[in-house]
Formats: sequence, structure tokens, C-alpha cells
Amino acid sequence: MIQRLQHSNWFAAIQIGLVGGIAAIMMSLVGMVEEFTKRDIVAGVIEMGQTLLLMALLAAGYFASRRSPSARSFLRVIEGGLAGATAAFLLWALVQLIEPLSLRTIFLNASPALIKILTFGREGTAALGLMLGLGTLGGLAGALIQILPGRYSNATVQGLAWVALLGLLQELIRVTLVSLPTIGNAVQWMFGGRNEKGLSVLGAVVVFVVVAGTNALPSRQSSLFRDRLRALPIRSQQAVRWISLALVAAILFYLPNVLGSILSNVSNQIGLFILMGLGLNIVVGFAGLLDLGYVAFFAIGAYVMGVLTTTAVGPQAGQIVFGPQLTFWEALPIAVFVSVLAGVILGIPVLNIRGDYLAIVTLGFGEIIRILALSDFLKPYIGGSQGIVQVGKTNIGAFDLNSPQRLYYVIVLAILLAAFISRRLRDSRIGRAWKALREDEDVAQAMGIHLVSTKLMAFATGAAFAGLSGAIFASQIGSTYPHSFKLLVSINVLALIIVGGMGSLPGVFVGGLILVGLPELLREFSEYRLLIYGALLIVMMLTKPEGFWPEATRRQELHEEIGPAGELLPEAPKLQDESNPAR
Repeated sequence: MIQRLQHSNWFAAIQIGLVGGIAAIMMSLVGMVEEFTKRDIVAGVIEMGQTLLLMALLAAGYFASRRSPSARSFLRVIEGGLAGATAAFLLWALVQLIEPLSLRTIFLNASPALIKILTFGREGTAALGLMLGLGTLGGLAGALIQILPGRYSNATVQGLAWVALLGLLQELIRVTLVSLPTIGNAVQWMFGGRNEKGLSVLGAVVVFVVVAGTNALPSRQSSLFRDRLRALPIRSQQAVRWISLALVAAILFYLPNVLGSILSNVSNQIGLFILMGLGLNIVVGFAGLLDLGYVAFFAIGAYVMGVLTTTAVGPQAGQIVFGPQLTFWEALPIAVFVSVLAGVILGIPVLNIRGDYLAIVTLGFGEIIRILALSDFLKPYIGGSQGIVQVGKTNIGAFDLNSPQRLYYVIVLAILLAAFISRRLRDSRIGRAWKALREDEDVAQAMGIHLVSTKLMAFATGAAFAGLSGAIFASQIGSTYPHSFKLLVSINVLALIIVGGMGSLPGVFVGGLILVGLPELLREFSEYRLLIYGALLIVMMLTKPEGFWPEATRRQELHEEIGPAGELLPEAPKLQDESNPAR
């Protein structure tokens, strides 16, 4: 037994535990742990702040077991427990040093409330023993998840993630279900009492079992279903496809009635970012042209819509000196056309620039547009720092579409149009030219692809979608201000398509839900959005560098064992070294 323990890599486990402990300390000192304790994941059992610490312990145990050189599962589990105990010991050391070092003078969140959360209200050796015990258990649990077979490990992670997500969003779910009394009464058992937050114990167990059980099912069933679907006659396949589309359309049509005004507004924000993401996905994902000034086209679409539709015109109104006061539908094609023209103007001087230099040039273009919007030189025409108010509303005749639940349909139609165009372009000759350009410009040119027209087409198409999104955005809020078009918008859209999967159309929707939907739903925690962005990008790059819903070719590039259709390929036999037959 002693010899077995000596073969384990204790030092590496302690190192990983130190990293996990530092991450937990950072989350504590920046205020995330204390702030997130306002929400329960399981009512009366575990809070969101405690869940963040548990995630750090689970991650420490998981990676300690994963990187262990030992082939024995028992030793890998022990190393995971050691990593979790090390992380918990660092948290205990933080508690001991807060008062002697007066850490609260530097970190305002190093408060007595934080100490109470970390120690569970205990003091002295009782706190140390409890923290080390929970840390060890967390590390052991993470190691056990890692040593499970891939399908069961993924199922466990999915189950825990859904329990955390539903517990975090239980208030919004309850508000949504109020309008559906039958369904609301049916799932009321999932949540705690009216004075409690989070899932009930029974609800958490049921959610975990259902999600984990579904993901743990053998993939043969889905493969068998796909094979049977492909074996159907062409007409039957088309009928199944049309029935699926009809169901999706019915759900999208009825969704605002279920969501209500608040969640419809959130869905509209997600939709606008998805619309921009579809455009930037063409520029970056298809053509490989890194554009950091994408917000410029969003701003141009918004300002053109504002100038053409505002009713605050003339010196008496105190706004811009000229405005034709068109309707939304009259101004919309003009806004899109001007955005396309701006995309072509940007594309012409950067035709021979690639890589990091292209990113710098496009970044400068975006900043130029923002500065021009703030300038006094253009203030009589676009409002300057005061912006443009009383922008025209979206309507059809006398029917107003500017309420969140009605504007939702306009945004959905715009997204469907952009997705249809993107899909058709992706599978067309120009789409294949974009992908060749993304892989290697020199080889693409040698194959006869005209680089000038190909690049300009990518910039123009992406700019059109951004301009369309900006025009709808201006009509939605009824005004345009320069501060709405900062560089951070471009970064968010770029992060959206990276998280979802570069070049993947479904990935744009997934990235929008993750990076835009969750911060909007948890607006009281929006100050930690950038921190969550960074952590999510790091975790994704380590675990799924291709994105959450990657393009098939990109997934195959990063995972050689996966075929074009997503199937697992057999490992290639290793060649024997003829110079040394004994190898």
C-alpha cells in the first residue's frame, strides 16, 4: 500500500490545488461569493456563492485526477481529494489573515460576512476541520467525475449544470409560469416555498436524474434514429423537415405570450446580438478577416435610421437641422445600403492587409466612427454627444410594433432572413471561396479566386447585417447616443461567435444565449460580466477550443479522431521503426 502511494504525483496535485484555491480566493475578494449568496440553488441547502466555491474544488479535483500519471483509479481519486483539501486550506488561510493584515483596507469585500460564508459560522479548529473536510469531499467528487467513462462523466456535469442554471433562474421561471396556471401548478414542486429561493430538494434530484439519465443513454439510439431517417424516401424526409420547421415556427410565434414583457425585452437584446453575430460570422468565421471595428456598421445603421425618421428636427426642437421624417420601413433599406457602402469603403484600403494588422486597422475605423459621432463638426447633422431623440417607431400602418412583445416578431424575421442568406452563401461558390481565403490567401489566389471581390463581398454582407441590427436597435430605444457604440460591442460579438464556434451558424445562437442571455437575465450581477467572459473563454479554450457548437470541418481539424459526419474514427496504427525492430 505504501509503495502504491509513493508512485502517485502528490506535488502536481498540490500545485493544482493551489491554483484552485487562488481562483476561489479571487472570487471571494472581488465580491462574487458574497453577492451571489443572495440566490439559493437548492432552497435551504446550498447558495450560489457556495456553489462557486464548490466549482473551484470540483475543478481542482477533476484536473488533478486528469493529469495524474498513475493508472490506478484509487490513487487518482486520492490525488483529487488532496487537491481539494489544498484549495480549502488556502481559503482557511485567507480567513485567518483578513483581520491581522487589515485586508479590508485593500479589498472592500473582505468583510465579516465573507468570513461567515467561508467558515459556515464556525470558529477555530472547528472551522478548519469543516473547511478541510468539505474541500476534500469536493476534490474527491471532482476526481470521481473524471475517472468515470466519458459518457457518464459528461452526463454528470450536464446534470449539475442544469440544476445550477434552473436554481439560479427560478424567479424568472416562476414569473413566466404565472401566465400558464396548468403548467405552473404541475411544476410547482420543483421550487421551494414562496419565501424561499432556488429548487426544492426533490426538484433538484429530479432535474439531475432526468438530465444526467438522458445524456447517459448510448449514442446508438440517436445514430439509429438518424440512419432510419436517412433511409426514408425523399418525400418522407421532406415531410419530416417541414413538420419540424412548422413546430419551431409555432413555438417562436407563441413564445412572447409565454415570456411576457420583461423576458421578451431580454430576448430582443439577444436577437440583436445574434443578428450582428451572423454578420461578423461571415467576415471572421467564413472569410477569416478579423474585424474589431464591427460596431461601426452597427452605429451607421442606427444613425441613418435616426436621421431619416426623427421628428425632432430644426432649431426649435433643439436637435438636428435636417431630417426627412420617413417611416421605419422607408428608412430601413437606406440604412442597410449605407452600411453596405461603408463596408465596401472599409474593405478597399485593407485588401492587402491580413492578420493582426487588419485587426488594428478595423479597430481604428470603429473608433473613427465613434469620434465622428461625438464631434461638434457633425453635431448639427447627427446630434453630437446629445444624440438623436424621437426616432421613428416600428409600425405597420396604425398598428404599433414597438412594444417588446411585438418588436420580437420583427427581430425574429430579420434573424431568419440573415440566417437563410448566411446558409445559402455558405454553401455557394462565394462561400467556398471565403473558406479557401480563410485557410490560405496565397493558395486561394493561385486557385483562381479573385481576392478583391471576395473580401469586399464579405465586408459588405457583414456590414448589411450589422446595419439592419443597428436600425432596429435605434427604433427600439427611440434614440441614438454615441456611448451605445463602444469597442466593447465589437468584442462581445466576436466573443459570441468564438464561444459558439467560428463559422458555425447554430453556434451563433448558442453564443448569443450564453454571453448575452445570461448577463441580461442576471442584470444585478452585471458588474461581473467581463470576469465571467474571461473565465468562460479560458475554460472553453481548455476543454472545447472549437466552440460549443462548432462547424464540422473545424471540429475535425481540432479532433483528428472525429470524422466529417461526427463519427469516431479508428486510431491509425503506429508505424514500427524499421531501423530498430525491437521497438
